[in-house]
Amino acid sequence: MKNKGLTVGISALLLAAPAMAEELPQTVAPVYNCDFQPNCEVAPGIYGKMASPVTSKFNLSIGGYVKLDYAYNSVNLGSNGALGTLQRGIPKSSSVAGQEDQSIFTARQSRIWLKVGGPTFLGAKTNAIIETDFYGGGGASNETATMRLRLANASLDWANTQLVLGQAYDIFGPATASTVDFGQAAMTGAPNNPRVPQIRVTHRLNLNDKNALRLVLGIQNPVQDTNTQDLQQPTPGKTSDSWGAKVNVAGQAMLISKALGVAPGYYGMSMNSLTAGFFGLYGNQDVAGNSKSVDSWGYGFYTFVPLLPSKDGKNRAMTASFEGQVYMAANMYTIGATAGSVVGPTGNKTAAKGYGIYSQLIFYPTQDLGITAGYGRRNAYNYASYRGIDNFEKSNSAIYANVTYDLNAAVRFAVEYQNINTQYGNVTNGTGILAGTATSGTANIGRFAAYYFF
Repeated sequence: MKNKGLTVGISALLLAAPAMAEELPQTVAPVYNCDFQPNCEVAPGIYGKMASPVTSKFNLSIGGYVKLDYAYNSVNLGSNGALGTLQRGIPKSSSVAGQEDQSIFTARQSRIWLKVGGPTFLGAKTNAIIETDFYGGGGASNETATMRLRLANASLDWANTQLVLGQAYDIFGPATASTVDFGQAAMTGAPNNPRVPQIRVTHRLNLNDKNALRLVLGIQNPVQDTNTQDLQQPTPGKTSDSWGAKVNVAGQAMLISKALGVAPGYYGMSMNSLTAGFFGLYGNQDVAGNSKSVDSWGYGFYTFVPLLPSKDGKNRAMTASFEGQVYMAANMYTIGATAGSVVGPTGNKTAAKGYGIYSQLIFYPTQDLGITAGYGRRNAYNYASYRGIDNFEKSNSAIYANVTYDLNAAVRFAVEYQNINTQYGNVTNGTGILAGTATSGTANIGRFAAYYFF
């Protein structure tokens, strides 16, 4: 019996040894390419270096955040009422939902990620990331949320070139609004969702020691081929039977300059240089019964300007920045650049067109206190082309302001006010949020959020 007990004890120790070894922090943290994903140094950070990597097959970092949201909405935005600027339309003031207010708590915006720093290949660093949140399909309840894939990509990083393969942010629309509501103004002038499977090459062409061109070219999943009726409310101008054999092609050409220093960008987590340039996308799809395919395209201009630069490149005290974007697009409903996908009679449908504008100011009076204000608007182009489409969205706009305070590198509190307005055209008495004959809907939203970054 003693020998048997000794054998079991030794076996347990042998089995535990690898696990104990894996818990030890690594002596050298993986180095990431900040030129192309500059979320490295500023705390609190989403993908930053605040991690002590454990070991899987390679160096593995685990992170994310827990987020609790409370939102008061002056209208009823349904089970996803915490999403703010991700709403595809505010209920008409004549609808039942437009005359009800709403309070909602949710933790579904919490997320977790795994990031890998692997071996080199032909001089390139290899990295990978998988990230999920809890807004998956079928999980409408805030208490029984479903996990959803956000990011899943691998990258090869050379000194000036990066290759990304997998699901990443859409190349079209580089602006990402720093709204607390999780929507990032995607439906009000700053389209940046969904994240899409893609193959993308980014190259940095150094002009001199302060200026460079960042060139991006990629092929992406043609998300317009999955146009389906909106689950909450059928969307005017939307097609539910479409497909196609071609992928989308998208690109960016941006001038990056150190001439003005750096200032806080998205959520105050990245320190960005002066950036200005153009972006675009092209694809098409087939529509049932149509005489020809329908093109999807978009182009725009983006800029980020450090107004008050950081003193040392990391400290946010007394820094300020401006971010702006304008675009024109057609048949880009899924990403949120247009309010519909097609217009016109059966058999001769063409792309629904729209344009967007977005601007934002960020100011940090101290390292820990951030103040953000912004405005965005998505607008239909050529109202006459929407003839025969009842209650089409003429415009969807948002004014927002928020204040954040970081207690430390892990804990952040935030408050936000939003005014979101939808204007409707060809108004008729519809159903659901489109009931009644009002020509608009407005939501006034107050929000509180608590984060714990890990």
